[in-house]
Amino acid sequence: MKYRNKTVVASVTGLTLEGMDIMFISFAMSLIVADFHIDLATGGFISSITNIGMLAGGMIFGVLADRFGRVKVFTYTIFLFAIGTALTGLATNIEQVYLFRFIAGVGAGGEYGIGMALVAEAWPKNKQGRASSYVSVGAQFGVIIAAVLSAVLLPLFGWRGLFFVGVIPVIFAFFVRRNLKESPEWLAARKQKPSIQNRGKLLQLVNRPRTAFTTIGLVIMATVQIAGYNGLMIWLPSMLQQSQGLSVSSSALWTISTAVGMIAGMLTFGKFIDKFGLKVSYGIFLIASAAAVFLYAYATGSTAVLIGGAIVGFFSNGMFAGYGALISRYYPVEIRSTATNTIFNFGRAAGGLSPILVGFILQHANMMVAMSYLAGLYGISFLVMLSLGGIKKKEASGIQQKRLAS
Repeated sequence: MKYRNKTVVASVTGLTLEGMDIMFISFAMSLIVADFHIDLATGGFISSITNIGMLAGGMIFGVLADRFGRVKVFTYTIFLFAIGTALTGLATNIEQVYLFRFIAGVGAGGEYGIGMALVAEAWPKNKQGRASSYVSVGAQFGVIIAAVLSAVLLPLFGWRGLFFVGVIPVIFAFFVRRNLKESPEWLAARKQKPSIQNRGKLLQLVNRPRTAFTTIGLVIMATVQIAGYNGLMIWLPSMLQQSQGLSVSSSALWTISTAVGMIAGMLTFGKFIDKFGLKVSYGIFLIASAAAVFLYAYATGSTAVLIGGAIVGFFSNGMFAGYGALISRYYPVEIRSTATNTIFNFGRAAGGLSPILVGFILQHANMMVAMSYLAGLYGISFLVMLSLGGIKKKEASGIQQKRLAS
């Protein structure tokens, strides 16, 4: 039990630092745009290039973690993430911002999947939903921390001062390396020669038609998850500043309200998974997300904006908590980190293009069209989720194995 808790604490902290860094871009976006004299679409590419880096880092470090160990590679990803974040504050042109955000993305992309694999291998299947939700709320803790730090640091030090906070993960990486042991399940699998031969091979994600179909379906769902999140969190503060006349401080309050809703949604979703299964849980939240996002375009007044933001956050990002458990159900331990990192970070890279599209929509249409686009994405994800097979069988198998073990 002590080891289980350590895996959660390490993964939560890593995702908190990652979520904080991503939201720094959101709060600093208008200042970066003004500083380098770029348009909104060009500014949106900062987030997109970060997600492309996450895809590269996810594949590279996912394979390395399956071959050489979770904890060792996990600390390397955190170091790289910290270096890229701190260097962003030293950028003298937009091209350097792109480069340093790519480096930070490479580290962050590896960190997510490895942390999720550690948790999945430490917790029994009937508790993986809630364990995954505990980890996922780390990103929202990071959002809240970013909102507070932005309100304090931006007026004093400008946007560069935010990214100098990126040196903090170095301390965390040192702590993880000293206090967290390697995954027992990975160590056991390492002793099996057949597993060693197949460990960390990307082709195993598409080596059979059904496996390829499942991988593609999970990539689409992950893409929608990231596209919805980025579209909402990167541009909604700016949307609300224009449509509702909110100040920067009011936008920070909205961000905190939405993040609180997301945390509640994640914790609820994790319990839903353990009680009702993955398909039912995703079905409910995907439909509710599409409705909530579409209706939010009609919100007026500060109270409606705050409450509506919390409701949108509850459903749309509550599902984020389930991807660690979802992907882990389909892939064995020898490629679990590779699968989690590759699938989710491919979704990050593709979904990371959403801020560019939302920025384009806002320049040529209005908030209603942008929110309709986001609502449509959740409808697509719902249809894809229905096409995935094998979840119920795998869940039942996991429950039966637990009963036999006890």
